[in-house]
Amino acid sequence: MKTILITGCSSGFGLEIARYFLDRDWKAVATMRRPREDVLPRPEHLRVLALDVTDSESIRQAVEAAGPIDVLVNNAGFGAASPVEATPMATVRELFETNTFGTMAVTQAVLPQFRQRKAGVVVNVTSSVTLKSLPLLASYTASKAAVNAFTESMALELKPFSVRACLVLPGRSPETRFGDNARSHTQGLDHEAYADLVKSLFARFAEPGPITHAKDVAEAVWRAATDPLSPMRIPAGADAEAWAAEAHWPANALNL
Repeated sequence: MKTILITGCSSGFGLEIARYFLDRDWKAVATMRRPREDVLPRPEHLRVLALDVTDSESIRQAVEAAGPIDVLVNNAGFGAASPVEATPMATVRELFETNTFGTMAVTQAVLPQFRQRKAGVVVNVTSSVTLKSLPLLASYTASKAAVNAFTESMALELKPFSVRACLVLPGRSPETRFGDNARSHTQGLDHEAYADLVKSLFARFAEPGPITHAKDVAEAVWRAATDPLSPMRIPAGADAEAWAAEAHWPANALNL
């Protein structure tokens, strides 16, 4: 029986990924900053561990407690919407600490066991905004685009050890706390100079149309984890797939 470790499992995509793999007879190590016992059923194949991806000691303890794993999913992250000139550098650094450096640090902690066993998969969950830029999300997009580049280069390093690295790029989803988390880090949206852009962005998000469901992301992670022939980049959700097509990005792009 294989084991998957997932970061950011308290809600949204991470929670659904854990459920999806448990339903398919995998062992799941569901991690979150403040473990909650009520978010997942307690089957014998589930472990819930504390993990703060911005804390090196927390990472070390969680990886050690998890033991051997077969798949790592770096899902923990948050967003923020602000004009560039009104975004405090403290917020920019916080975005990169969690979304970018946290992903790198957890990956570093797990790679030695993958390399030694010559087996394993790293799945990094980023965002479809890295396919099609939107205003007011520059810092968030940069933090996720950096993970894309990191993953693509890392995939080349790991190929000689039969270890794979993949990207899952979700679209807009009403089934996560992304909006709530983003609002708590948002500043400058009342800046008069950007009023029209703010109105346009929020109107766009309110429009009916294709969206991403949490299950779409779980299915994409399943594909990345279990199909050795899956493309390295997998858009998750109807909107993400449409953006990938609009960007003339073939489904098998970067199948390294």
